[in-house]
Amino acid sequence: MNIGDAARASGVSAKLIRYYESIGLIPEAGRTASGYRVYTATDVNLLRFVKRARSLGFSIERIQVLASLWLDRDRSSAEVKRIAQEHVADLDAKIAELRSMRDALGELMRTCHGDGRPDCPILHDLAGTPQKLGGDGAGWYAEPDATAAHPPEHRRHGP
Repeated sequence: MNIGDAARASGVSAKLIRYYESIGLIPEAGRTASGYRVYTATDVNLLRFVKRARSLGFSIERIQVLASLWLDRDRSSAEVKRIAQEHVADLDAKIAELRSMRDALGELMRTCHGDGRPDCPILHDLAGTPQKLGGDGAGWYAEPDATAAHPPEHRRHGP
């Protein structure tokens, strides 16, 4: 089948198929006398394998190893499981990092008034400016070097 047929059968775009070939993730397709790529059912199955592995978040490097194990009928399932376990550990670390980012941003949102005032703890945190507390205990933040950045007629004044 040609690359369009292989793309439709595998669910992988023709552009991505060419890319996978260029990086060696899949073997180069055979060619017709006129230079068109020709794919076999085995090639399409490999493309489906790669697509599914990518959907589970495996890196290209891990997919290369997994694909070679998949094609090797004498493989040890222990190696496959080890790779999956490493990937799960990486996913767990990413999940923990995302939760930490969500919690930090949630805390900043909690302290932001979200009204017409210009002070915004979210922006100040992103800029790395320290929090200062007002006399009433409510949080407020100072603009970093606001006088240098804005002439007096353009400065915003809070309530």
